[in-house]
Amino acid sequence: MGPWRCLLLLPLLAPALRAQQQQFMEYVERRLTLLEERISQWHDQSSRYSTELRDFKNQVLGMLEAAEKEREAMRAEAEGAAVRVDRLEREVDYLETQNPAPPCVEVDETLMDKQVATAKQRKNEKYTKLTDCSDTIASVRAMKILKRFGGASGLWTKDAAGNSEKIYVFDGTANDTVYVFPRMREFTLFSATRKAARIKLPYPWVGTGHLVYDGHLYYIRQQGLSFQVIKFNLANKTVVDSSVFPAEEQIPVFGLSPSTYIEVSADEEGLWAVYATKEDEKNMCLAKLDPASLDIEQMWDTPCPRENAEGAFVVCGALHVVYNTRPPSRARVQCVFDVSGTLAPEDASLVYFPKRYGSHASLKYSPRERQLYAWDDGYQIIYRMEMKKKLEV
Repeated sequence: MGPWRCLLLLPLLAPALRAQQQQFMEYVERRLTLLEERISQWHDQSSRYSTELRDFKNQVLGMLEAAEKEREAMRAEAEGAAVRVDRLEREVDYLETQNPAPPCVEVDETLMDKQVATAKQRKNEKYTKLTDCSDTIASVRAMKILKRFGGASGLWTKDAAGNSEKIYVFDGTANDTVYVFPRMREFTLFSATRKAARIKLPYPWVGTGHLVYDGHLYYIRQQGLSFQVIKFNLANKTVVDSSVFPAEEQIPVFGLSPSTYIEVSADEEGLWAVYATKEDEKNMCLAKLDPASLDIEQMWDTPCPRENAEGAFVVCGALHVVYNTRPPSRARVQCVFDVSGTLAPEDASLVYFPKRYGSHASLKYSPRERQLYAWDDGYQIIYRMEMKKKLEV
């Protein structure tokens, strides 16, 4: 088509082009109007959201301030309660000190059984001390909770006479397997018994009154109505000696530990046995043992009651009996019986133990370390003691 024909068509196409341009412009205007409306709507929503966020922030800040005030009030109340509890404990300690249990002054000099005739003849003889030890407990200085091992009752100890660092653990009041840890570190760090050696005894033990002394285990075996002291060599795992304890109709020595009939203890003077019989159901008896032959060297009726007693140990020839209450409370050394007569029971200090979990199942005195190894509701505890001379009490 020639140029002249295109020129003839332009007047015909111009109205159509203007109409399309007008439609396009109207479309663009509508889209812009819609976009402006959406922008306005977004602006309104954004402004509303900002207002709501600001209000929520102010509300949260108010709640945080109120919570902080409540926390400070609770902290002040807790501190006040702690102060009142400490004051109450001091008042209770003071009252217990000012109003202790009746002094242990009653002594029943009943005749002993024929089996202890020899000991009875020497009963009133003056005790000949083997050492110059004249200390007694002034206070329990501190306690250290090692771990929790085994059941509620048991005992753990070192050799009371040697320098061995081995730890011996007796779990329960009726068993025949002793766990032996090489050092305190292994016993503290490892809870599993696979880290311990095991010693199976030829006879099961009864109670928690056993003792490791000079490489030997002295433990209590019940045979019918009588009780035997078994001397067991820990090195070659053999029974060295055994002896029927020369007392008839024995009863539990501690009112709060019904499974213990004989408590074997060691101090600077040697071996001792604490026990009780029906001849004098109220008080305990004390015997001096020969570690080599298990013979009874001398026996005493003590003025220390069995009732509410949970344990006992001997320090420098003086029996210290620990008392508690049936709902466990603070334990205390409330009766001291000195075989040499240096310290009268009524002159002994009333010694309290720190707070614990329950009631002592056993207390083992270490003469070398001057501390107690205690078993308290499955927890193994070390008590460090402050000592002083008996004449200073």
